[in-house]
Amino acid sequence: MSFKAEHMNANSKDFEGNSGIGRYIFLPGSDGRAKQIAENFANVTVKEHSRRHNIYKGTLVHNNKKIDVAAVASGMGTPSLDIIVNELYRLGAKRFLRVGTAGLLQPKYMKAGDFVIGTGAVKDDGATQNYVPPEIPALSSLDFVLAAQKAGERLNYSSRIHTGLMHSKGSLYAREFKSGPQAEDNEKYMKILTDAGVLASEMEASMLFTLASIFHHQVQLKKQSKAPADQVKAGAICVILGEGDDFGTEEMLKKITSEVIDLSLQTIKELATQEL
Repeated sequence: MSFKAEHMNANSKDFEGNSGIGRYIFLPGSDGRAKQIAENFANVTVKEHSRRHNIYKGTLVHNNKKIDVAAVASGMGTPSLDIIVNELYRLGAKRFLRVGTAGLLQPKYMKAGDFVIGTGAVKDDGATQNYVPPEIPALSSLDFVLAAQKAGERLNYSSRIHTGLMHSKGSLYAREFKSGPQAEDNEKYMKILTDAGVLASEMEASMLFTLASIFHHQVQLKKQSKAPADQVKAGAICVILGEGDDFGTEEMLKKITSEVIDLSLQTIKELATQEL
C-alpha cells in the first residue's frame, strides 16, 4: 500500500526526479519563505494544503543541467519538522536542506547577517529523544557542508560564513528570552553553549539531522549501496538575526533573508553538480 501524507497534499510522484535521487527539498520554517524560495524556480507548480505546508515544485538550471527541486515549510520546532520530514521521506524525498534564521551565540566574532553552516546540532529538544538517546550526536551530511562552503565562495560570502555547531532548542521563550521560573538556569545554560563554542541557536536542525541519519541507516541495511540514489542527506544553513530577542529591522531582515535563500539555492546547485 502506498503511503498517504496527512499533513500535506502530495504523493510519491511529486518527489521523483534527478536520476532516482528525488527532488532536492528546501525546508524553511514558514510557508511565506517557501514561496519566496520557489520564486527562483522555473516551471513552478503549487500543491496547497489547509495546514499551509504547501508544496512548491519546480526546477533549477546549473551548467546546462536541470535540477528537480521543491520547497515546503517545516513549521516551527522539532515536533513539526519531525512530521513533515517523515512524510516527505516516505514519499521518496532523500535530500533535505533547512533554510532558516538563528540567534547569535558568539557576538565577539560574529554579527547579524553572518551565515552558519551546521556541522551538527545540540539536541536541546524533546522530540529527538523519542528516537535516540541524548548521547548520540545529531550530525549533518558532509556533502552538504562542503557544498555550502563552495556556494559561499562563489557568492563572495566566505568572510561571513561560519561552520560549526547549532543549538536546537525546544522553547524559544524559555531558553533565549529567559521567560518563566527557570530563567536563571536557562541563562546559565545558554552561557555554557557560548563558552563551548556553539555558534547559533535555532529550533529544527537537531531533528532534521537525526532523522536523516536514521533514514540513511535504514536504506543502507537494505541495499548496502554507495550510489547517490540510495543515500539520505541533510544540511542546514541559517542566517544570524541578532542576540536574544533582537530580530533586527524589517529592512535588514528582508535583505539577509534574500541572501540566505541565494546561498541555499547555490548550495543545491553545487551538490547537484557532484551527484547528477
